[in-house]
Amino acid sequence: MRAQRQDPDDELPTDSGRDPVRGRLPSGRVAACVLAAAALAATVPCVTPLTADPGPAGVATNDETGASAYAMALPGMETSLLEGFTRGRQAMQQVWAVMPSPFGLWSRGPTSNAESCAECHAGNGRGAPPESADEDATSTVLHLSLPGSGAPIPHPAYGLQLQTQGILGEVPAEGAFQVEWVTSIQRYADGETVELRAPVLRLRRLSFGPVGDQTLMSMRVAPPLVGMGLLESIPESALLAAAAAGGRINRVPDPASGELRVGRFGWKAGQAGLTQQVAKAFHEDLGVTTDLHPRENCPSVQTACAAAPSGGAPEAGRAHLEALVTYLRHLAPPAARYRYDPRVLRGELLFRAVGCAACHVPAWTLDSEATVAGAAGRVIHPYTDLLLHDMGPGLADGRPEFAAGATEWRTPPLWGIGLSAAVNGNARLLHDGRARDIEEAVAWHGGEAEAVRARFSALSRIDREALLRFVSSL
Repeated sequence: MRAQRQDPDDELPTDSGRDPVRGRLPSGRVAACVLAAAALAATVPCVTPLTADPGPAGVATNDETGASAYAMALPGMETSLLEGFTRGRQAMQQVWAVMPSPFGLWSRGPTSNAESCAECHAGNGRGAPPESADEDATSTVLHLSLPGSGAPIPHPAYGLQLQTQGILGEVPAEGAFQVEWVTSIQRYADGETVELRAPVLRLRRLSFGPVGDQTLMSMRVAPPLVGMGLLESIPESALLAAAAAGGRINRVPDPASGELRVGRFGWKAGQAGLTQQVAKAFHEDLGVTTDLHPRENCPSVQTACAAAPSGGAPEAGRAHLEALVTYLRHLAPPAARYRYDPRVLRGELLFRAVGCAACHVPAWTLDSEATVAGAAGRVIHPYTDLLLHDMGPGLADGRPEFAAGATEWRTPPLWGIGLSAAVNGNARLLHDGRARDIEEAVAWHGGEAEAVRARFSALSRIDREALLRFVSSL
């Protein structure tokens, strides 16, 4: 049977001098390690952290551990930036109405998936898939496309994303989808097991006929939003150098210039920068036009959608777009915790030893022209390479996206992962939220990561738990 794992906060070594957030003792690394090991009767070797800086972005972190852990501004921001950050936070919460209304800013739709950014990214955190066949998707979308390479090919009747909301009595929603979960068991070398689950999608209430057997479908949960400006500031040259050693760059067109750029954001690195990512979300999730996507999201067969009145041209002006980008660009990732818990220290060694750090790269030095004020040359610890990797058939969605193949996914950052549930209750992992915890996410690794998964499986129970505890501390 699968072992009952403890929460990372349980049974931590106690000491009156401990920093309760980062788990640090003020008397230095070695003393902290010795005291912590003594509290655990030296059940694991006493080592000090390999990452010298306990925060994922040095001083550019926040110490929050509750619901606001993903919502704090980078420290030291100038007044003008803080004002823009505040406007962007308001834009994040802004409710968009489907027609003139005193309860929101008119311009949403005519079809959409949500009424605000925060509806899917509650607390700036991740979304979760429906847990049962009768539950509607609220922070999850269904991407659609036809077979082909390069840019995703829109479905002629439903476009690139199934829109589950319309305008009552005016514009029909495109449809809805349900999720059923199929479970399987994976066995470790020591005989213990972990239960995995995979989604089976069912389309329903389709307004424009069947999608067809050839349609590619990919369920995607909303990703967490912390540290995006710091990721945007990793030099392109560094990403290209990393790709030469393993992994692939996704090259995607800039909607403003048409030029190909290095993709960084999205589950398949389908967007090059934050402005492009935000404009795409406005268009596909909210049905709101911007100067980057000026046309309503209405396939030709959806005549009612095309006939609906527009809320402006564009509906979200450049000032609104830039305010939201400023906000997302300056969100501080949470500080790492429990850095001197000996199990966390042991887990960090194992994280590297089994090969996790090959893709979840611990450290990057930011560009001398960073998009985040004051971040030039800073060393950050996001635990990602932002590159595409073949994750094997188990995670394949069959849907290419520019240079990303049907089995390839961008390495997601790990900073703040252990606080996901505290932020908004959603701790589901991987692109479709199938993994209910970090252990399940590891167990789904295949393709290029198959050898890493096998080495993790071969660890003892104590070492597996130590590695998972380290990831949870980030």
